Amino acid sequence: MTQQGKKYYRIGEVSQLTGVEPHVLRYWESEFSEITPHRVSKQRLYRKEDIDTILIIKNLLHNQRLTIAGAKKQLKQSRKPVSIQPSLFQHEMDTRQLNLLLASIRRELFDILNVLERKP
Repeated sequence: MTQQGKKYYRIGEVSQLTGVEPHVLRYWESEFSEITPHRVSKQRLYRKEDIDTILIIKNLLHNQRLTIAGAKKQLKQSRKPVSIQPSLFQHEMDTRQLNLLLASIRRELFDILNVLERKP
């Protein structure tokens, strides 16, 4: 299992964390410029930011049923700076802000799970 504070994750680890098959991750990498794993000896090493982006893309394609082109457009729009306003807590959160918030929460939950799994 992954470690808390780990900087890079191999494609197999990312596949387990996200539920996206490795061949799909490689395809998405070719389609979405926002996924930028580092390469060392032909091995892909993903950062937490890449994992967050993958989870957002998965949501856009699978849950919201967008096309690749639609997901690209939505992702580019979501990369604009987002300011969290009090209205967010009045159920006025748009999809883009919700995706970013959920990705952040998911990352934190993975970190907590990793800490708990290491406890005797």
